Amino acid sequence: MLATLALDAGRAVSHGDLADELWAGQPLGNTRNALQAHATRLRKALDDGRPPERGTAVLRAVRGGYLLDVPPGCVDGNRFLDLATRGAAALPVAPERAIELLQAGLELWHGPALLDAGDGLRCRGAAALFDERRLTVWEDLVRARLAAGEASRAVAELRRLVAEHPLRERFCELLMLALYRTGRQADALELFHATRRRLDEELGVRPGIVLQRRHTEILSQDPALSLSTVTAAT
Repeated sequence: MLATLALDAGRAVSHGDLADELWAGQPLGNTRNALQAHATRLRKALDDGRPPERGTAVLRAVRGGYLLDVPPGCVDGNRFLDLATRGAAALPVAPERAIELLQAGLELWHGPALLDAGDGLRCRGAAALFDERRLTVWEDLVRARLAAGEASRAVAELRRLVAEHPLRERFCELLMLALYRTGRQADALELFHATRRRLDEELGVRPGIVLQRRHTEILSQDPALSLSTVTAAT
């Protein structure tokens, strides 16, 4: 219930929408009573067992639903999205600032998005979007490191990301570039061949055009590979 309300912090969520999220497909004798029981337990948790002062309740019952009465910026998911957007905007002009913003966004994470929030469509959809955005923020962060001349640190981070997401070609392509910039051309080429084999064996596809182009550039030792602007190639 808290997760569903937090996704729309500051806006009312109807009884029907809350019931669909919490008990979709499950028969309930009295939905309104069930929601009231949840709200009572949630208020106690939010207030840490202390009765709130009049007019200061975080969880409010409103006409036809409930409202989490906090500014959207109080929700860590919204703070993460804001830092991600600002970091991506700073990347082309101020990579060092982008690193600060993107790191701050990633530090808000303490596990999978909306863990144990249930199987409702809202939470499942939001979790998928948050998890995907987290990966793009990692991409932006290592791009910023490469643009700022931190290739060695980018290699360490990208090795973990490639191990966790071996079929995500963008991580592979960035690791190839980072390896090349640290004088490890052979390792970069071997990574390409390993990724190509995995894509063929697991998905039956060839590497995408960006990954193939990076392979060709490394083979030819393209001078553009040493330029920070190359990290923005798509």
